[in-house]
Amino acid sequence: MKKNVRFVALALSAVMMMGLAGCGGKDAGDSQPQEAPAPAEEGATAEGGDEGAADAATDATVLQLGTTVNEQDSFQVAAEKFAELVAERTNGAYKIEIYPNGTLGGERDMLESMQMDTLDMAIVTSGPFINFSDAMGVLDMPYLFGSNEEAYAVLDGEIGRELLDTLEDSGLKGLAYAERGFRNLTNNAKPIQSAADLNGLKLRVMENDVYTASFKAMGVNADPMAWADALTALQQGTVDGQENPINVIYSYKLWESQKYATLDRHSYSTAIITMSANLFNSLDADTQQIFLDAAQEAAEYERAWVAEQEADQLQAMKDNGMEVVEDPDLDSFKEAVQPVYEQYSQYADYVARIQEVIAGM
Repeated sequence: MKKNVRFVALALSAVMMMGLAGCGGKDAGDSQPQEAPAPAEEGATAEGGDEGAADAATDATVLQLGTTVNEQDSFQVAAEKFAELVAERTNGAYKIEIYPNGTLGGERDMLESMQMDTLDMAIVTSGPFINFSDAMGVLDMPYLFGSNEEAYAVLDGEIGRELLDTLEDSGLKGLAYAERGFRNLTNNAKPIQSAADLNGLKLRVMENDVYTASFKAMGVNADPMAWADALTALQQGTVDGQENPINVIYSYKLWESQKYATLDRHSYSTAIITMSANLFNSLDADTQQIFLDAAQEAAEYERAWVAEQEADQLQAMKDNGMEVVEDPDLDSFKEAVQPVYEQYSQYADYVARIQEVIAGM
């Protein structure tokens, strides 16, 4: 399968993408620790060991999977499980190497690399996908899901698969939805109990038009920026706050710059296990199904891992001095963002179908 040619192309791509990563381009970098990886960690695989010797012995087809997170993140958990299942179910015919820490570039960089067939796979948060399929933007609509179970019912069903299939026109194959989680507010100005309390606050938001519109509707001075830049802005106090899932708030110790957190759960953020469409289409039907099934099982495994961690992470936020509003006035937030649903009326059909699935649970 032209493994040596692919490896050379991917190696060159990795060098190019590291250069691109230094220039920004991380449209939804909320899952992205940007520390440079230690040399020993570069090209780390789920199995470890001398990969050259292993390849020579098994003649496995080596596929590279990139993430922008460190090895302690839930994306790594999903990637390792995925690699394990693929190796097992293909009897070692395919070996997935995991490249964490943004080694192969930012999230948008990696999506573009998959389009160009210079990267095999990646796990990417939902935000950048609107740049590759307009339909994917419906998943960013505010307060669309009220619980994890609602999100899973939609994403693992017909609608979720239909949305992933829209990526194929852009040369991408969405395999399954892993999880980043429900996004919540933090700030260093005051407790946020209702939408009115947000008026005038300057908050960093993802570089995504739907997110920006949602927070502007709530009276926020929304400042879209890449996550690496947001960390500096939070530390320097040039923004009052930001929004992210509990696991990100915990991982980055945001209590060092943020005194208040509000669990408003305004958006459920996915993490899509994605593959080059050309590569996927080059596989036989049985192997394609193995990759699809392994991705779904890895996604569900990672979701369970995230759920197990969340209670302890929330407690750590409190133990480190964060004042957490756990039961805000959600009706006030939902009412404030209704103009966003009118503004993005192109999603009305999808929204109606999603609400129908939820009502039938």
